[in-house]
Amino acid sequence: MTPETSPTRRQRICVFSGSSSGVSEAYRHAARALGKQLAHSGTDLVYGGAAVGLMGALADAVLAEGGHVTGVIPQALVEKEIAHRGLTELHVVTSMHERKALMADLSDGFVALPGGIGTFEELFEVWTWAQLGNHSKPCGLLNILGFYDRLLDFLDHVAHQGFLKTVHRDMLLVEDEPEHLIRAMVRYRAPADTKWIKSAAR
Repeated sequence: MTPETSPTRRQRICVFSGSSSGVSEAYRHAARALGKQLAHSGTDLVYGGAAVGLMGALADAVLAEGGHVTGVIPQALVEKEIAHRGLTELHVVTSMHERKALMADLSDGFVALPGGIGTFEELFEVWTWAQLGNHSKPCGLLNILGFYDRLLDFLDHVAHQGFLKTVHRDMLLVEDEPEHLIRAMVRYRAPADTKWIKSAAR
């Protein structure tokens, strides 16, 4: 991961995840394991600012290990999502658009834990920006219990049907262990060719 802002500050990873915990304790375990891995590697966490679900488990794990956590949450969701009041920093913004933009600006890479449609939308947006060449930050999935297997199969289908270039499909890093995913993100280098469509022949 290469910071696109100050070269002297600590690395920051933005993690998208559910405000629910899911049906398996393995999801909470993975969120906590990722939090510990981030803290132990000296990487700061940026996330959606909630104290509940996988979001809360992740933030609590980083904080318990002495790590730095920045939350970003819209005012309308402060009560609904139960904003985490014990974070290192908490930014309260006016909209979901502002939330996502600030999280992206603050971060050097992006990880999605299991989650719902909000998690999917957040991941796909930053991945699309990478495809368009708007940034060169790594995007990854922590694929716990094969949670994303069907999505990954579908993405392969999309590529096979000619709607997603292989180089862009390969931008999405996928691992089932936090340590392996962080290592892959550190090694990541954006492809030189990020064009998603060829110019028409003249």
